[in-house]
Amino acid sequence: MPRRRIGFWYRLAAVLCKPPLVVLIKRDWRGMEHIPADGGFITAVNHNSHIDPFAYAHFQYNTGRVPRFLAKSGLFRKGFVGAAMRGTGQIPVYRESTDALSAFRAAIAAVERGECVAFYPEGTLTRDPNGWPMTAKTGAARVALQTKCPVIPVAQWGANKVLPPYAKKPDLFPRKTHQVLAGPPVDLRRFYDKEMTPELLKEATEVIMAAVTRQLEEIRGEKAPARPYDPRRERIEQRRRTRAQTQPAQRTQRTQQTPTQRTQSQQPQTQRKQAEGQGT
Repeated sequence: MPRRRIGFWYRLAAVLCKPPLVVLIKRDWRGMEHIPADGGFITAVNHNSHIDPFAYAHFQYNTGRVPRFLAKSGLFRKGFVGAAMRGTGQIPVYRESTDALSAFRAAIAAVERGECVAFYPEGTLTRDPNGWPMTAKTGAARVALQTKCPVIPVAQWGANKVLPPYAKKPDLFPRKTHQVLAGPPVDLRRFYDKEMTPELLKEATEVIMAAVTRQLEEIRGEKAPARPYDPRRERIEQRRRTRAQTQPAQRTQRTQQTPTQRTQSQQPQTQRKQAEGQGT
C-alpha cells in the first residue's frame, strides 16, 4: 500500500504513537530496502514484548508500506481502540470458534489486494528464557504458499528491554534502542504447487523462522540455540520431571510407614476389590 493510501486512521495512530516512541526509544533500523515497494507481501516478525507491535509498526510505517496485523478479536470491541483497529484495517482472529478461518481468508485477500500482512508466527510472546524465537504456528506459511507472495523475515530487539515479556512496569531510563533488521525474501519455491499437508506446512514454517532467527543472531551478535524452544515439549518435560521428583518421595514415605500404617493404607484398596468381586 503506497504512502498516499495510508488513510486517516493510520495517520491518526501515527500522530498519537510516534511522538512518545521517538522520545522514549532510540532506533537502529536496517533492511528497509528489502520491504517491497509495491505488491502484496508478508512480514514474519519475532515477538518479545507487549509494546513491540507499536515499535515495529513505527519501523514499517516509515517504509511507506503499513502493516495489517492479526490481532485478538476482543480488541476490536473496545471503544476507541476497536475503532482504530477497524479503521487501520487490522485483521481480527477468532480463536476456537466457527470464525477461526476468517483471519486466514482475510489475510489472503489483503495480500492479493497488494497489501502487507504482518505475522507474529509464534502466536504469542516468546517463552524462550533468553528471548530467542520459539516454535511457530503455520498461518504465515499457509498464506505464503497460497498466494506465492514474498515473505520478508524481520527480527527486532530492544522493546523487550523497555517492557520485558509479562512484566507490568516499563523500564524507560536510560533510553533503550529498538533494533530492527529486515532480510531478503525467504525462498519457499520448493514448497509451491504441493499439497499443503501438516508436514509441508511445518517444514515451510521452520524455514521462515530460521530466517527470522538468523536476522536476530546478527542483531544480537550471538548464536541462537540449535533447537528452538517448544512450549509443548517443555510442558511434557516439566510433567516428567515433576513425576520423577514425586515418585521417590512417595516410595520414601511408604518405607517409613509402620506395619500398622501400611495395613491401614491398604484396607481401602482391599475393600474395593472385595466390593468389585461381590458385584460380579
